[in-house]
Amino acid sequence: MPDSTRIPVIDLAPWLSGDAAARAETAAAVDTALSKAGFLLLTGHGVSRETREVVRSTARRFFALPEEVKQRYAVSVGGRGWLGQGAEANGYSEGTETPPDLKESWTVGADRPTGDTATDAFWFQPNVWPEQEVPALREVVERYLATMRGVADEVLRLLAAALGQPEDFFTRHTAHPTYTLNINWYPGTHVVGEPQPGQYRIGPHTDFGTVTLLDRQHGKGGLQVYVDPADGGAGWEDAPYDPAALTVNIGDLMARWTGDRWRSGRHRVLPPSPEAPAEDLMSLVYFYECDPHTTVTALPAPLGRVAHDPVDSSAYLKAKLDSITVG
Repeated sequence: MPDSTRIPVIDLAPWLSGDAAARAETAAAVDTALSKAGFLLLTGHGVSRETREVVRSTARRFFALPEEVKQRYAVSVGGRGWLGQGAEANGYSEGTETPPDLKESWTVGADRPTGDTATDAFWFQPNVWPEQEVPALREVVERYLATMRGVADEVLRLLAAALGQPEDFFTRHTAHPTYTLNINWYPGTHVVGEPQPGQYRIGPHTDFGTVTLLDRQHGKGGLQVYVDPADGGAGWEDAPYDPAALTVNIGDLMARWTGDRWRSGRHRVLPPSPEAPAEDLMSLVYFYECDPHTTVTALPAPLGRVAHDPVDSSAYLKAKLDSITVG
């Protein structure tokens, strides 16, 4: 397991307590963690295990449907609905040529229009629901989305404090944000077949945006993170797991915002293991972004370390989504 000083468990409760010393200590621990692997485990977030398992169990009912039924909801990367196996290859985003990822996804996201037609057409598409086949899915997922947005904004306030900035440094850009929930199903080889050489459930990549909140299941074909040997890491390492925790990592836009003080956490999800070929896992991946077309400008030195050119958040994210699309 990775050294806990590199990917620590951080309890949100002291931050929420209002005690100045406890909040400062939590913020300092976050700064250290994100400067190394770009990951941490977060407890005290208030999202019950039961809440997460209800989403997971309800989504399983959709993934268990016949292929021809799921095809009615098929979309391309960035759409709202079902992404079948072979739809994307995340390794493409970093220039790693891998076979397509071994997963299926149900994708929903922000759907409250801004009034700008061009923006709404992609970033605030209406969510689609399998109302006839799995009528309960909409209610449990919409409740989960609302819960996770509250957690994500609190995390952003904590991240701002960790940088010594006003607590609204990031949340001033989340008045009408984009966000996506990918419910990723990673079935065993009896569904996906034997992995090809260099094929993963999700290929090696960094996330593209601001912050990711992940609820995952532990397994042999599970999450690995890349910890640079310069930081005492061993390269690819199995990610630490705590069933009570959310796995938190920052994406490329947040790394750019901090002038690379923090690292966009490189990671991958291993294919089904020969030791457990029937292993069946499901992850709830909440990608929280900023308002459309936010200009992301690197914090200056000495806080920031690289003076990245400013980027338009929407243009950056769209280019990355296009890059992982297969076909």
